Amino acid sequence: MPHNFKTKTTQCGHSNYLLPNGPKTPYLIRFLLSSFNRSKSLSFEERRKLYGSDFTLKLPMFGKCLVVSEPDEVRQLFKADPNEIGNPEPNLGRLLGGGSLFAMSGEAHRRQRKLLTPAFHGNRLAEYRDLMAEEARVGMAAWPEGETVASQTAMSTITLNIILRTVFGVEGRDLHALRDLLPRLVKAGSLLAAIPMPEWHLFGYAPWGRFNRLRAEYDSIVTRLIQNARADPAIDQRADILAMLIGAKYDDGRFMSDSEIADELATLLVAGHETTASTLAWAIERLRRHPEFMDKLVAAVDAGEDELLDAFIQEIQRTRPTIAMPARRVLVDGYELGPWRLPRGMTIMISIPLVHTDSRLFEQPYMFSPERFIDNRADPYQLIPFGGGVRRCIGAAFAHMEFKVVLRTLLTEHTLEPTSESGEAWHSRGIAFGPADGGQIVRYAR
Repeated sequence: MPHNFKTKTTQCGHSNYLLPNGPKTPYLIRFLLSSFNRSKSLSFEERRKLYGSDFTLKLPMFGKCLVVSEPDEVRQLFKADPNEIGNPEPNLGRLLGGGSLFAMSGEAHRRQRKLLTPAFHGNRLAEYRDLMAEEARVGMAAWPEGETVASQTAMSTITLNIILRTVFGVEGRDLHALRDLLPRLVKAGSLLAAIPMPEWHLFGYAPWGRFNRLRAEYDSIVTRLIQNARADPAIDQRADILAMLIGAKYDDGRFMSDSEIADELATLLVAGHETTASTLAWAIERLRRHPEFMDKLVAAVDAGEDELLDAFIQEIQRTRPTIAMPARRVLVDGYELGPWRLPRGMTIMISIPLVHTDSRLFEQPYMFSPERFIDNRADPYQLIPFGGGVRRCIGAAFAHMEFKVVLRTLLTEHTLEPTSESGEAWHSRGIAFGPADGGQIVRYAR
């Protein structure tokens, strides 16, 4: 739905600022109403009907934000000058560390991204394919046959093992420790990322204290792994990401420090398995409710054809994006976005679900139809599960290959039992969204 200019605009206390209207109820009241009575909570689709494709919304930590889904404005934001539109504040750097891509803006972000990009493109991606298939095969063999399993949890184990081996290369005591630690670290961090909490420690028992204790344990393990890798005389022959980062140089010839590497590895480990597992769980949830399409996809996979599998993955990401609203921050006063004029410091949220259900972009947008992407390459400013622009997820190509390898392994070696149950609701896992019942699966060996 385009802009609804029948609604009043807000002047923001300055005649040169212009913003769309939005709900006036404070966030806490809206949260409580939605907790006790879902009918009292307006969905984003309903807000679009009331206010148009853009509206303002008060959110914790960010204050009054502009939520946008107008296609031209989304494109403008993703192509914006990084001196005008930058990283939001606060951001995930407060959890992942100052050396994380999520913490950086401008030139520092560009330099760091340049160092990391080679790990996720070209020949290196091909080197990871067999590893992914091996971990998928081993993980799925442990699932009980003929019993209902929450695939979100099961897939989290597989994707965590994949990213650990991709990052560090070899097994050992420290990787076993990280395999146990990271799910707890992700759970604690996701809570803090979603809910504003005072940074109390309380001897390690308050939420921030518990997270900091887990992060200190992570830093100790990873620093030891970094130091062992630096001392490895055969490090030049290793293909893992840690080895690549140790050998990478900035434009001025400087190597990354141990703390910088630890922060970037935290980013890759956390972002590299949780959202991927959620997407795979959604894929299973959708397949079981569309048995005719599942049969068609299995036949295509058995024949070694990729086109329908690629289309299916894109439709899952369109209809069930795991990240709802990537954010940007206005860095210049009076920034013009479409018809709006914004103050410096304002946060802009890009609503991925609203973009993906815009009938101007996707015919019958609420229908599950992977075939829409056959012979129809998705516009990178319209299908945006990984965000876009200079802050687009650096691991997007890695994630897409992982989706393909894991799903191909699942469909060629297992049979999924269809279900007539209604679709699973969306459930917030802090940062990412997954199926409320974990994407339940019943499988049998083929």
